[in-house]
Amino acid sequence: VLGSIMAGLVRTVGRRFFSSKATTGLTGMAVAKDPHLALRVLYTKTLAALEKMPKDAAYRQHTEGIINGRFELVKAVSDVAELEKKINCGQIEEVIIQAEAELSLARKMVDWKAWEPLVSEPPEGQWKWP
Repeated sequence: VLGSIMAGLVRTVGRRFFSSKATTGLTGMAVAKDPHLALRVLYTKTLAALEKMPKDAAYRQHTEGIINGRFELVKAVSDVAELEKKINCGQIEEVIIQAEAELSLARKMVDWKAWEPLVSEPPEGQWKWP
């Protein structure tokens, strides 16, 4: 699905950006067809995965903060170049890849239940750094 979203140039209506960008300049990375839609879908799914975690889980708290901030920008900024500047994490296509990875990690964190106590005590010095 995301492969089809990322293929080709942006040609949408309404508040979305009409891109004149022909290439990302990055080998193998196509211009996102509708980056606003892709990010809305990914951020919505990520927030849904985070809701399955306890509210006091550190990963949930920090990730929700980042995702909600970026989601608000996606909703408010229709120009892709301006959105890239405001998010400040590379081209919008790279932001989409980051969002895909975060969704994957959030789902794994739910499976791993990383917020639960350790099954056994860690060996002495496990969390110590020189």
